[in-house]
Formats: sequence, structure tokens, C-alpha cells
Amino acid sequence: MPLYEPDTVFTVTKLTSLIRDILEGTFPNITLEAEISNYRPNSSGHLYFNLKDEGALIGAVMFRGRASTLSFTPKDGMKVRCTGSISVYAPRGNYQFMITKMEIAGQGDILRILEERKLRLAKEGLFNTERKKEIPRFSKTIGIVTSPTGAALRDVLQITKRRNPGMNVVILPALVQGDGAAQSIARQVQVANEFNLCDVLIIGRGGGSLEDLLPFSEEVVVRAVANSRIPTISAVGHEIDWSICDYAADLRAPTPSAAAEFAVPVQAEIVQALQSYQADFYRSISQRIEKLKLMLKSFDVDNMEVRFRTIEQPLLNRFENARECLVKNMEDKIKDTRTRVSQCAQILEGASPSTILSRGYSMVRTKDGTIVRDAQNVQTGAELEIIPAHGTIRAQVTECL
Repeated sequence: MPLYEPDTVFTVTKLTSLIRDILEGTFPNITLEAEISNYRPNSSGHLYFNLKDEGALIGAVMFRGRASTLSFTPKDGMKVRCTGSISVYAPRGNYQFMITKMEIAGQGDILRILEERKLRLAKEGLFNTERKKEIPRFSKTIGIVTSPTGAALRDVLQITKRRNPGMNVVILPALVQGDGAAQSIARQVQVANEFNLCDVLIIGRGGGSLEDLLPFSEEVVVRAVANSRIPTISAVGHEIDWSICDYAADLRAPTPSAAAEFAVPVQAEIVQALQSYQADFYRSISQRIEKLKLMLKSFDVDNMEVRFRTIEQPLLNRFENARECLVKNMEDKIKDTRTRVSQCAQILEGASPSTILSRGYSMVRTKDGTIVRDAQNVQTGAELEIIPAHGTIRAQVTECL
């Protein structure tokens, strides 16, 4: 049975009020199991987000009083079980789920898939530290892979112009959300490398829900960033957002603006530093020149000989002292050597056979020249030679005692 007459003409307020009564009266206390998406807490303490599954999405709100009882911090991709009621917000004409109780029901499919993909790519070494390249300190050209109409590009261009108006910027427009976005991003990274378009490449976009940022976690994008020869900075979303591209890039910036701050040096600071170095260089050179001038002034014709003598005399004194020491050492060495030779000669002279024979001793030997040292070695009647200090005596043995 219809709730109104067929010819009834409604105002928008009346129709919305009727819809609200039907929905709120039909679903006063229900429980949903779904995945959190586009989580955005309010400064007042209220929590706003979407609940979604494979086929549908509904807006949800949990007011501060109920939110303060939560034992966990909600985040995108978390699977939760919520209890509450349907409410219609008349000024905007939309309906939402007002939550009174919420608990974790398990990790959402999106986060699980992303975590599995991250672990698989990490095992391939795509995130290894040794693959990371240093971001150039003084780049001439930066490239930006992002949406040509997004706020991220405007922020990067504004910061670049403020920090260094002379910096060249190459914009590589790409889809950053929806179908084909991942292929678009990966292709632009490849184009930048193929034509060597810049010195550093920023890949990113502004904030959004977990689903909005998914293209930057697609495998084709991660591999393109990891294989980039140009140093890369990943700047996807806000500081609390993340993507697998962050792990593959050479540097992760919390926002596109932060990426521009890092990639673009302040021109005024560079000029000031160069001017300071120039002044220090000139000052050092001037001081050296003045010192040399003072030294040269002292070398005039009048005192050159005096200065030369001043330098020469100590050297001559050292040479003379060394010569005298050398001569004395040689004389002492010769004297010692002569003394030793004389001592050796005396020892040899004392041991000489002629010296011994001159003392009255004689040497006895047989006819064949054998020296007689023992009387038992000589037979009676044998002929002997007796050799005193001078001459030779021949004798015959008559008795051996």
C-alpha cells in the first residue's frame, strides 16, 4: 500500500522527511561487516569514513562520545563489524550509517593484497638499500609525473618558483586514479628515462582514500620506479598515506610539497654560499700576496750578501765541525788498528820456531824428516838430525832410555 496519494505533490523537504522516517524506522539497529575506506577523523573528535565491500559503499559516522570508547585506531583497508542505525541528513539529501559500536573483524582485502605484493617484490630485491641512488644536490631539471590538473602539481611548481626561478621543470602528465592510471604512470617514468629528460624525478599526487592511491602500488609502477636510472622521489598523498612505490623509490617524501623542497635548492642560498666562498678565496690570495711582498722587500741588493752570509755561515760551521770529527775518528781508528797489529806481531814472534830455538832448544828428526817427540819412537843405531838455532847436527842413537 503506497504511503501517499498518487496525485500528491511533494516538496523536497517533505519527500526527504518521508524517506528519513522510512529508513530510520526500518533499520533502527543493524550490524554491518565491511571495510573502512576514506577514513577522515574530524578535529572535534568525530570519525567520518565509508564502509564498503565488493559491490557497494555507504557513508558512516561515529560521534566523539562513541569514538572515545574504541580500543584501536581505525584506518583505511581495516575490516570492521559495526552496529548502528541508518540516518538521513536532510540538508544534503544523503543517507549514512550512524555507528554506536565498532570492533575489528579482520584485515581488509586491499591491505592484505598490498602486503603480499610488497613482501613478494621485496624478496626480489627491488627495495634493497644498495639499489638506492643519491638525490642530486644541484639539479638543473626536475621531472614531475602527476596529474596535470591536480593540486600536487600546483604546489610543486609554486615551491620550485619560490626556491629557484631558474630551475627547469618537465611535466609528464599521467592519470593518477582509476582505470589505466598505473600504466600511465609507469609509461611516463619510462619516457623520462628513455629521453633523459631530467636530473631527478618526482612521482606522486595529492591525498585521497586508499583506493585512490592504489595505482602507485601496482606492480608495473613499482618496477618502473625501481628500474629508473634517474633518481626518484615518491610523494604519494599525505604524510600518513603510503604506497609500495615509496619503498622502490630512492627517497620517500611525505607530500609532493616536501619532495619539491628536497629536490630544489634555494637559489639565494646557493648564491650567498658562492659569494662567501669567493670572498674567502680572494682574502686568502690577498694575504699570501702581501706576505710575499714583505718577503721580497727584504731581499734588496745592499743586504743580499749579508743575508747570504747569514745563511751560509751556519752551514759552513756545520761542515767544518763534521770534517774535523771525521778526521779525528779516522786517526783514532788508524791508531787502534796499529796497536792491534803490533800486538798480533808480538804474539806471532813469540810463537815462532826460530825464537824458541834461539833460547837453547833444538829440534830432533829422523832421516826421513819425521819429528821425534818420544824416545820410544827411535831405535838404537838410527841416524838423527839435530837442528839447533844455527846449523845441523847428525847423530847416531846408541841408547834409548
